[in-house]
Amino acid sequence: MFDVFFQSAAWLIDTFYDWVGEYTVAISMVSVAIMLLITPLTLKSTKGMLEMQRLQPEMKRLQNEHRGDRQQLNQEMMKLYQEHKVNPLASCLPLLAQMPVFIIMFQVLNGLTRKGDDGTFDPKYIPEDTALFQSLDKSTEMLSFGLDLAITPAQAMGDDFVRGLPYALLIVALGGLFFVQQRMVASRAVSPTMSPMQAKIMQYLPVAFAVFQVFLPTSLVAYYMVQAIFRIVQQGYITRRFYGENGLGREAQEALSLIHIS
Repeated sequence: MFDVFFQSAAWLIDTFYDWVGEYTVAISMVSVAIMLLITPLTLKSTKGMLEMQRLQPEMKRLQNEHRGDRQQLNQEMMKLYQEHKVNPLASCLPLLAQMPVFIIMFQVLNGLTRKGDDGTFDPKYIPEDTALFQSLDKSTEMLSFGLDLAITPAQAMGDDFVRGLPYALLIVALGGLFFVQQRMVASRAVSPTMSPMQAKIMQYLPVAFAVFQVFLPTSLVAYYMVQAIFRIVQQGYITRRFYGENGLGREAQEALSLIHIS
């Protein structure tokens, strides 16, 4: 049922591999292509989130006015959303899009390097006449820039700690990229309800996710590194677009500050 999605992702990797002849570069190009597709959703969700934040003072007023009447409060909230053309669920769109993509990429990258009875690769999801299949078939490693993308960093370090150090450095670099990205988001955030401890947890949570990557194929680590770099550039664009003078982000920050003061 889901093979069509796996085959499409594998075809995309094979297409880029046919162009460049390098596994990491091909996977990176897929990562960029996916991020370009998701970017409109990210921008839309960011705009929706900021519009919701800008309405926070009005929403708080309605909550105080209809504290004992949940039904009336919901009706007034819906009117407020409709009046300002705000979708309260817009901020969930990128997350909903990325979860199935993660599952697809995980399954495909594992499938491309699955091993047959003879202990060599027997790639799934791609035809036998493709360049990617022929490159992987009967191989035991997915070598790219001196690293085996088919194994996990944990496996590499477990087999030979010294040989596994470059894999460990990839995880450290990924954690650093996630940290920078989250710092960019946190520097714009104004939350009257979040304690300093909660803010720290949110800031370091992506780093913990990077550590989890030690148990995933190195090919997937490379995929996420490129995505992290893309997101840093994307966050820079969002800051310039929405948080400039008289921007929607500035208005949202001022609205949240008013709630904090009150």
